[in-house]
Amino acid sequence: MAAATDAVRGFHEADGGEGSDKARLYSREPARAVKYHCNFDLYQSPVANWRDTLYLRMAPDQPDAGDLPDSCRDALFEYAEQVKNLGSTLFELLSEALGLKPSYLTDIECNQGQIILCHYYPPCPQPELAIGTSRHSDSGFLTILLQDEIGGLQILHEDQWVDVTPTPGAFIVNIGDLLQLISNDGFRSVEHRVVAKNATPRVSIACFFSTHFHPASTRMYGPIKELLSDENPPLYRETLVRDYIKHYYSIGLDAKTAISDFRL
Repeated sequence: MAAATDAVRGFHEADGGEGSDKARLYSREPARAVKYHCNFDLYQSPVANWRDTLYLRMAPDQPDAGDLPDSCRDALFEYAEQVKNLGSTLFELLSEALGLKPSYLTDIECNQGQIILCHYYPPCPQPELAIGTSRHSDSGFLTILLQDEIGGLQILHEDQWVDVTPTPGAFIVNIGDLLQLISNDGFRSVEHRVVAKNATPRVSIACFFSTHFHPASTRMYGPIKELLSDENPPLYRETLVRDYIKHYYSIGLDAKTAISDFRL
């Protein structure tokens, strides 16, 4: 965890001139597995976020080692492998929590896709006029987040923003929209944001588990039939993951708008 955080900080604080890894990787091309950019939703969202991002699509198809920056390649490949293992364990526990067999969520491929976003939030001269990351819920099934000691992450609880105080050696695990959808509200995705700060830069590494990286996938996801009954009817319509993600991206980061549009 420390090695990954240090590696990400080093990449973001390195020179970005001609010939640098930043210049080589800068792209807004959706299909690229490794890229450096800011604000994936720059042309959809009503506001821009005060952060830069190193984007890594690590599964189901791992990028070539040469695609990653030299300075953080080894640390991030190792981190991705360890977090993928942790995710598989969490999916087993979540399956059991729903009253299903431990392998249920992995059997339906909730853990097959892995994207890692390495965020860097520079000091902001006027934090009261900016936002680090806009209010949103995550689009996928599950998110495992590592944050440094700076803080700034908040979750929305009973219409109040609550600070998520950094705890050394701990991960933050978020339920995503798609897990809320297939669990029929058994689990609920959490709205969160990151406030801008004017002091020390903040680093976070978010690992998202989703399956929209295989556009040819025809697996439909809807409320799990074993969870449904006359007392617990389906609350959402079925969808291809790529169709849900396309709708989510068309809106940009914005509360929980996307999943509400799939409610029956």
